[in-house]
Amino acid sequence: MTDAPLKIERLRKRPDFLACAQAPSCARGAVVIQARSRDAEPLVRAGFTATKRIGGAVQRNRAKRRMREAARLLLPGLASPGYDYVFIARGGVTTRPWPRLLDDVKSALIRLAADGDARARDPALAPPSQD
Repeated sequence: MTDAPLKIERLRKRPDFLACAQAPSCARGAVVIQARSRDAEPLVRAGFTATKRIGGAVQRNRAKRRMREAARLLLPGLASPGYDYVFIARGGVTTRPWPRLLDDVKSALIRLAADGDARARDPALAPPSQD
């Protein structure tokens, strides 16, 4: 098996974000992460969003910067190839201590990976196909 680094790209188009909104999600502390299985291509895509509930533009941008950095550090080791991830800021993401924010993201990614494995093993848990 090769140890090639996992390729991570950014989600930028609204339809990609909307597709992830229908996928399983996990809320931990100051972040919600949605994960959608896309295809067998070994590519991970990540998107980041913060609503006006977080605050003004400065606070929203700070929240997204912090989530981007957490994703940069943790996705290569915890992301499943062929998945799209959307990180949604919750209240307190800008003031949460950095180690706790990393723990929130890490535990959410681990939970989503475990849920994805359970769905792969048991077809009854998989969402209905959109045929």
